[in-house]
Amino acid sequence: MTPFETFKNLHQPGNPFVLGNAWDVTSARLLEKNGFKALATSSLAVANTLGYEDGEQISFDELLFVVGRIKASTSLPLSVDLERGLASTHGRIVANIEKLIALGVVGINIEDSGGQKGKESLDEIESFCDKIKAIKHHLAAKNLNIFINARTDAFLLNLPQALEISMRRANAYAQAGADGIFVPFVKEPNDIRKLTADSPAPINVLSMTGLPSFDELAACSVGRISLGSTLFRASYRQVESLIQKVNADKSVRPLF
Repeated sequence: MTPFETFKNLHQPGNPFVLGNAWDVTSARLLEKNGFKALATSSLAVANTLGYEDGEQISFDELLFVVGRIKASTSLPLSVDLERGLASTHGRIVANIEKLIALGVVGINIEDSGGQKGKESLDEIESFCDKIKAIKHHLAAKNLNIFINARTDAFLLNLPQALEISMRRANAYAQAGADGIFVPFVKEPNDIRKLTADSPAPINVLSMTGLPSFDELAACSVGRISLGSTLFRASYRQVESLIQKVNADKSVRPLF
């Protein structure tokens, strides 16, 4: 079984796996050491470690370097958060994906919203479907595979009728060739059940405050649970707490 097939087979609605989102070699190794079955990058975490804000501020070459170091450090399947593709044309997006495949990457996230911070909006469905189709067609012509996790952001953007929008887009994206559907910020069990019942592709949810337990998500037929940037944020909250403790105690003892 190829790494791509191994990764794809992890997506079993009703038996979700937890995807560990790493941002460097150390975080990737810790996730592997503690039993995670697959890894992904977090765009926010990787960007922040290099001094950038999230939202395609990082260059693809910088991302590629980080991904290469992570992939060389772990035997686990690795997916990459590619945001909107880190390129302005389908051809350049596909070229980026080919470089990731050459490193051994087996999956990508690609998202359907963009714009200035605070003014983000969803792409037209047809436009985003064309992007998915272009990726699938080009890779198929070269006998290459990558798991396309199509992210739809109606819940993230807190849009009216977010559930109906997400369901419509999940179906369209799956028909265009997406292997999975990522719906960040959905958390109500009834909404999740409706999404999973209607979607032809496995549904991926994101770690967030109020997200149901893993057992509850399994009962809702979720296929994948992503840690996203929440592990990164929690880690650095702990680092800040330690720094404050060292200052308050005027001692390095809190570090040991």
